[in-house]
Amino acid sequence: MMTIVGVLHEAISVLEDAGSPSPRLDAEVLLAACLRIDRLRFFTHAEQEIDVAATQVFAGWIQRRIKGEPVSYIVGMKEFWSLPFRVTPAVLIPRPETEVLVEEALAVMPTNPGRPWRVLDVGTGSGAIAVALATECKNIQVTATDFSSEALTVAKDNAERNGVTGRIAFLQGDLFEALTGRFDLIVSNPPYISRSDFDLLPPGIRNYEPTGALLAGEDGTDVHRKLIDEGMAFLNRGGWLFMEMGEGQGAKLRTYLNEQDGYDTVDIRNDYGGVERVIKARRK
Repeated sequence: MMTIVGVLHEAISVLEDAGSPSPRLDAEVLLAACLRIDRLRFFTHAEQEIDVAATQVFAGWIQRRIKGEPVSYIVGMKEFWSLPFRVTPAVLIPRPETEVLVEEALAVMPTNPGRPWRVLDVGTGSGAIAVALATECKNIQVTATDFSSEALTVAKDNAERNGVTGRIAFLQGDLFEALTGRFDLIVSNPPYISRSDFDLLPPGIRNYEPTGALLAGEDGTDVHRKLIDEGMAFLNRGGWLFMEMGEGQGAKLRTYLNEQDGYDTVDIRNDYGGVERVIKARRK
């Protein structure tokens, strides 16, 4: 049997040779998940032996990582908004940039509304946005939609995992097709990769994450335009539309929103890397 430190160093070396961009982090996350321990134990119990069965499982995970499979899919989990989320290849892996969308949504919610705010998360995927908002605000009613039944299964599990099952309604349908009524806030992290940019994505994204949740026409704004056009009918007056977007899409989407008679107060928020990330508009 090998020790924790021995197995870890060997895995780091293998990943380095394979060209992994983050060999130490990948090895540590995979080994911690395999052994079901905190990464701190790598330092406090470095000489602890690992049994043969666990070593074999870990070796298999390293081989999957060498082939390009994202670490989050291998371990089946990803943290978002400091909450644990189960992820499978049926859903996009939640990313830190999307937390900016949650921040912006929270910023417009009234502290003491006269009634519970109705919030809609379109294309919920793993449920990351819907669950994060529900954990932060007790006075909202969240509806989350997705066209994929497999994604909704994952999202429902994540709502239960984070204790907000009773406060989120999950509906299957493309965009707004399963909905009735109006909402005070619509949020969405829609597909926003253009056809030309799709082939330039890292293999770990292009070959493993769901294409339908990534690709959005020639310039990557096809779904945004549908959200803008169709969302107007589902927003209360004074309600907000928030959408995540890709780099370089802000000016085009701002122009499109300003051309619509039903919206005002159009604004853009950068992520913490300085990239335009969220565009928002208010229903007149």
